[in-house]
Parts: sequence; C-alpha cells; structure tokens
Amino acid sequence: MDNFKEKIAVVTGGGSGMGRELVRQLAREGCSVATCDVIDKNLQQTLEEVGSECPEVQLSGHHCDVGVEADIQRFESEVREEHATSHINLLFNNAGIGGGGSFVNDSRENWERTFNICWNGVYWTLRAFLPLLKASDEGHVVNTSSVNGFWASLGPGVPHTAYSAAKFAVKGFSEALLTDFRIHAPHIGVSVVMPGHIGTSIAINSQLIMGRKTEMEFSSEAIKAWRERLIQAGMQIHNESDEQIVERILERSDAFRDNAPTSAAQAASIILEGVKENRWRILVGEDAHRLDDRVRKAPEKAYDFEFFSLTS
Repeated sequence: MDNFKEKIAVVTGGGSGMGRELVRQLAREGCSVATCDVIDKNLQQTLEEVGSECPEVQLSGHHCDVGVEADIQRFESEVREEHATSHINLLFNNAGIGGGGSFVNDSRENWERTFNICWNGVYWTLRAFLPLLKASDEGHVVNTSSVNGFWASLGPGVPHTAYSAAKFAVKGFSEALLTDFRIHAPHIGVSVVMPGHIGTSIAINSQLIMGRKTEMEFSSEAIKAWRERLIQAGMQIHNESDEQIVERILERSDAFRDNAPTSAAQAASIILEGVKENRWRILVGEDAHRLDDRVRKAPEKAYDFEFFSLTS
C-alpha cells in the first residue's frame, strides 16, 4: 500500500496527539477516515480541524471507550453505516492511557482499566474490524506498542506495570500476526509501532479517562498517588499542599508534551511512511532507536541502576 488515496481508515484515539495527526495526514492524502475517542471535546476538535482542511474527504467521529468491548462493536457498526462500506483498508489501534503503575500498591480497578484500554482495546478492535479488513483488496493493521513494550521501566524509582505489560502484549500479538496473516490473510499487512517520548497530552487525558471531571479537578486519591510517585522520584514535596501537588502535575504534563524530542505530527509521518514501506517494526524517535539498541546489547542489565543513568 504505497499510498492512501481513496482508502478507508479507522483510527482509535483520534481526539489528540498521534491519533489526531494520523487522521489529519491520512485525510490530506485523500483517505476517508473514521475515528473514535472517549473524550468528546477532543474528538470534536479533531473533526473541526481536519474537516476544514480537507472538506472533500469523508470523515466521521464516534464516541467509543476501547476498554469496553460493546463500545467497539457499536463503533464498527457505525463505521459500516456512515461510510456505506463492507470493507476498510487500514486499522490504527492507537488509543492508550497511562496508569496502574504499581501492581503492589495501585488499586485493582485502576490497574485493570489501564490494561484493558492498552491491550484489550487492541485485541477487541481487531476482532471487530477483521471481517472488514479481510473483505478489502489490500489492508494493513497498525498496533501502537511503546518502548515500554521492550523495556518495562520509567526508571528505578517508578513502577510501571500495567502499561508495560499491555504494551508487551501488543508487541507479541503483532509479531504473531505476521505469520497468521501470511497464511490466512496474505493481503493484510501488520506493523507494530514503538514510540519513544512523543509530544502528546497523554498524561492529562489519562487522568480525565480515569475519572477526573475537568483538567483542573483531581480526586484526593489521584493527588495521593501523584504525591507518592513524586516522592519515589526523589522530590522533596512531603509538606506541600494538595493545590501545590496539582500545580506540579500540570507543569509536568505540559513539559512532557512541550519538551518532547519528537512531535505528534513527526511521529504520525514516521508511522505512515513505515506502512507505505510495509515495515512490520516501526521505531519512532531517536530516543526509541537508542534505547532499543542498548536493551538488545545488554538485556540482562536493562533494569540495573547504571543502565537507567545512561538512558536519562
């Protein structure tokens, strides 16, 4: 699939970040796009921006929580109806959140919510849309894993279990599909995407999805969890008020987005070029390439304190 003109694509998590940029860049190439998100305000912004840029392209937006299988099944039915189609060509399993860092201390509810979105969201979405992919002349599945799909860490003082476990599952599933598709659906390609630090609003969006009502309102449970996380990271904030902790959270979230070495637009371009080249493994960002190289060279040392100091 060396171009996307007159193709039909489905993009999960299209309300912001890489998802929004994938929708934008696909539409610019003349591809019809159905996208979904669980944060309606973000989804509407994507539809308005891309719709004004590419008014000739069919674009549809759908409310969908990929952590709920029934939502995904409804999304698939809506795509069939609104695009009047019995096939799609591209499926981008892009949606994801952060959370459930500690298997020991975090609540089971938060841990499984994160895992369900980041892993089951990929599995359930492909289950739902596979018949439409099989019905196409050519298709491609793009599953977003992470560098945390081959290195399960944010550093020696920060547990990162739910997200990492899910992203390892996405990577393994995608690699297994290479053989499965080659045998049973040879017209469908597959790529696993492993981004490094990308400039997105995943931190704030994750908090909204996990139950916050607004961008400024945090539950006492969320503030407590962030306070513990910041202390584990070595910050001396034991005596700070809840309001000060919230300010730190917002500052860190903005810095994560604004100071990233790779923008969401750059990441989307790398992903789409990888699909056109039919690459099954797409690393996004120089930091992802460096980390991949270091883990491969010394896998048994990948979780030593010294290893982390060299990746910072």
